[in-house]
Amino acid sequence: MTNQNMQAGGQGGDIDPQETREWLDALQALIEREGVERAHGLLEQLVDAARRAGADLPYKATTAYVNTIPVERQARSPGDPALENRLRAYMRWNAMAMVVRANRENTEFGGHIASFASIATLYEVAFNHFFHAPSESHGGDLVFFQGHAAPGIYARAFLEGRLTEEQLINFRRECGGPGQGLSSYPHPWLMPDFWQFPTVSMGLGPIQAIYQARFMKYLHNRGLVESEGRKVWCFCGDGEMDEPESLGAIGLAAREQLDNLIFVINCNLQRLDGPVRGDGKIIQELEGQFRGSGWNVIKVVWGSQWDALLARDTTGLLQKRMDETLDGEYQTFKSKDGAYVRKHFFGKYPELLELVAHMSDDEIWHLNRGGHDPHKVYAAYAAATAHSGQPTVILAKTVKGYGMGKAGEALNTSHQQKKLDADAIKAFRDRFRLPIADDQLAELPFYRPPADSPEMVYLHERRKALGGHFPARRPDVPPLSVPPLSAFEALLKGSEGRELSTTMAFVRMLSVLLKDEAMGKRVVPIVPDEARTFGMEGLFRQFGIYAPTGQLFEPEDAGTINYYREDRKGQMLEEGICEAGALSSWIAAGTAYTNHALSMVPFFINYSMFGFQRVGDLIWLAGDIQARGFLMGATAGRTTLAGEGLQHQDGHSQVLAANVPNCLSYDPAFAYELAVIIQDGLERMYVRGDKVFYYITIANENYAHPAMPEGSAEGIVKGMYSLQDAGKKAQVQLLGSGSILREVIAAADLLKQDFGVAASVWSVTSFNELARDGADAERWNRMHPEQKPRTSYVEQCLGGTKGPVVAATDYVRLYMDQIRPYVPRRYVALGTDGFGRSDCRKALRHFFEVDRHYVAVAALKALADEGTVPAAKVAEAIARYGLDPEKANPMTV
Repeated sequence: MTNQNMQAGGQGGDIDPQETREWLDALQALIEREGVERAHGLLEQLVDAARRAGADLPYKATTAYVNTIPVERQARSPGDPALENRLRAYMRWNAMAMVVRANRENTEFGGHIASFASIATLYEVAFNHFFHAPSESHGGDLVFFQGHAAPGIYARAFLEGRLTEEQLINFRRECGGPGQGLSSYPHPWLMPDFWQFPTVSMGLGPIQAIYQARFMKYLHNRGLVESEGRKVWCFCGDGEMDEPESLGAIGLAAREQLDNLIFVINCNLQRLDGPVRGDGKIIQELEGQFRGSGWNVIKVVWGSQWDALLARDTTGLLQKRMDETLDGEYQTFKSKDGAYVRKHFFGKYPELLELVAHMSDDEIWHLNRGGHDPHKVYAAYAAATAHSGQPTVILAKTVKGYGMGKAGEALNTSHQQKKLDADAIKAFRDRFRLPIADDQLAELPFYRPPADSPEMVYLHERRKALGGHFPARRPDVPPLSVPPLSAFEALLKGSEGRELSTTMAFVRMLSVLLKDEAMGKRVVPIVPDEARTFGMEGLFRQFGIYAPTGQLFEPEDAGTINYYREDRKGQMLEEGICEAGALSSWIAAGTAYTNHALSMVPFFINYSMFGFQRVGDLIWLAGDIQARGFLMGATAGRTTLAGEGLQHQDGHSQVLAANVPNCLSYDPAFAYELAVIIQDGLERMYVRGDKVFYYITIANENYAHPAMPEGSAEGIVKGMYSLQDAGKKAQVQLLGSGSILREVIAAADLLKQDFGVAASVWSVTSFNELARDGADAERWNRMHPEQKPRTSYVEQCLGGTKGPVVAATDYVRLYMDQIRPYVPRRYVALGTDGFGRSDCRKALRHFFEVDRHYVAVAALKALADEGTVPAAKVAEAIARYGLDPEKANPMTV
């Protein structure tokens, strides 16, 4: 930077320009003699001295609207720019052709051309020089691709020979069978050998990337993997950064010095409907946010075509014009032509018009943006990968729809553009100098050069040097050795009269797993600042709380047994009040088998109300990414949490869990049920390799737990088993789960004691699993009408019994209603529909009409409806138990 440039930056109201020039000359001389680092240190001391003297010098987190890396400090790419340019052009063409051809056949397919058009250079420089695939010498990078740019990644894979032309033709057509079509966006569930991470739900890529980078450090610091040199790259759009998840965890990344993390934000200045910040400057805004949070910020605003002009800008006027121009104006400039840019950008100041007087309108039009210049991008990536002590964000300015011309370049409609007419296709071909004849243009053929062409040889050589093709998902890992069910004998034999909660039973089970010689080190307990609520504080001292710096202070409880112990090798992740961050850590741990070739066993313990309801989008993503592990919904149930009230009391998380196809959900009542479910989960996920995860609700209510009934394990896993069999005398079947099962047991006693009605009691550990089993049998029967019908597990259990069926849980009725089609007789469901409220458990269960008295009345009414008992008996029960027939429906108050 020249001293003239420096002077121009501070000329407003300068009372002594001569003195200012002397200071600037001195600074310039210092830079030339001792370097920028020395100059920076001196300036910091001057600012500090001024503040100590009382000067009000607010912090400014933004810099001038120019590239962070000056020309003389740019690292030079070792690649062949001509070959890379041609390959990039082929990928642009194939990505565009893929979308246009699909929508010619059927406009329902959709797709996006403009996103990859703007980000192609950012990707290709990384593919050719930075993205490491797993190899013997490198653990491999983790890359979060911008979802809407997926066609470009497929286009590269097609050139590499990894995808066929048929697969490109079947873009967004996936119902023809596995492997035939290509998913719309990155979806590991649909393309399990290809994509690493789902990203297209805006904001989830950035927060995942941060916690994946953090978990990589966690594994490294605990000595479980060697991650030196590995990077986590996250590509996202500037519009995406408005999602709270995009920026919500950037402070953690800086605080934990995640120098293995690189964000690349494609700043094409547009979101779906229009400008991101038409009246502002998104690059400057993001620079301030990231730098203020402690990140290393690299701006790549202008391409090499601007270098000569900036060098001739001795007064700083060009930089001033760049600084004052708004994003909405920059977008408009790129939607017009060189003459328009000359008039409206340079023309504001006569001196700038003179600066470009030697240039034609076409040359002005080709003044490129930094994100489209491979030399500038390479320099930024080289600096980012070499930086230590901080995460890095690269803010790259691009043009949305670059290369689409009048059909979509920098237009507000470019995101929705899925078709190009003949003229636009020809212009695209000509702009990128593609070897496609005029008579072929109408067919939009995919193009791949001969295998022995210089381009193809170079393409494969570059990937070979970086470990192989990318992206690619690792194959599964060898099975873990998991403890047998007998390891939890203390839980299986019951509490022997002692009262404990299922949450406490879980903590005991977790302790057993953490101490297990074979898999103990693989267990990852994760809590969002609620460990004491769940009785887990004993883990602090025993296993340590992970802290990358170790514990730098002495905690106030240092002299106690369960003191707050942090450790660089700590096993427990204490995430603070951040469910989204804690769940992202759980996903990182749950995908370690594919990202680090190491199976980890994460347990995320949280308030169940703040699980599915708050971070359901991430849980859906966990299914897509095939995470393995346990989500423990603690303090579950509408009436069990008691005094916490409306916002805390969960009566529907089990219903939400039912919607995730590979989430197995359970609501156990007793410690032995919990032990059977978790041990079965360990077997399924870590021995058999099933692509599932578990959601288990546990409660904080203390009561005595019985011993495990003989032969009940299979039913516990399938979803229900007989707990109290009244045999042939049974007139009604009572179903219960979780904390309400005890009310159901008590109701059976009331029916026998007060009305002489015998009731059998069933413990239902999962209405969700029962419903899935029933739906599967129902579907099979529908599609095999001439074969012997299959019987659902519910029908197998209840088929040989008598009387109506009454179910009650601490969840909404919809949870139980799922099995209604498979219950062979009259079925009544009692649930906790409505808003929660504060009170004791007894009062809440009465209010929501799921206590023993309401269960007994429901059973008698079902019997009366079938003519087994007179209706007067129901009225008698209502009076006996003091129930108010005119009480308001709890769902309405």
